Amino acid sequence: MTRKDNRLLTKLRSSCGSVKKRLLASSLILSLFVLFGCSSSHSQVSVKSDPVMLAKIEQHYSKWKRTPYRYGGTTLAGSDCSGLVMNFYKNRLQKTLPRSAAEQAKLGYKVTTPKAGDLVFFKTGRSRSGLHVGIYYADGKFLHASTSKGVIYSNLNEDYWKKHYWMTRRVTGR
Repeated sequence: MTRKDNRLLTKLRSSCGSVKKRLLASSLILSLFVLFGCSSSHSQVSVKSDPVMLAKIEQHYSKWKRTPYRYGGTTLAGSDCSGLVMNFYKNRLQKTLPRSAAEQAKLGYKVTTPKAGDLVFFKTGRSRSGLHVGIYYADGKFLHASTSKGVIYSNLNEDYWKKHYWMTRRVTGR
């Protein structure tokens, strides 16, 4: 082999090493995306929940679980969805929210990954605004005032709620 051939061979080996490093880096980045990748579905992403907020939601549910649905209601004798949410924020978080789901939907900011205490909104066509609101709990579950069952937990993955889901809004300072 000539000197020129040796220089070319050395250059080629150097280039291959650089390509291998780039390929390894690209593979590592791709692997990270696969392992921790984004999900467009809010219900498939798992977020570590705030235990204090979970406890507040559970306490609210314990107090309100036998409350029947009553359009325009805001008390334990009967409540609608926005009345339940308004009472939760007032009594558990010391925050004043508007009375209607339509006004509550204007608060805070929109998020794609819900956390405990966020407001989940649905376009159901019921009530004046056609909106329904609940309080996100964890693992796809949310607390709300069901027209047929009163105050209950439901799951965002149920067909009805998937079909009518509109958005999630964060109105707390977290």
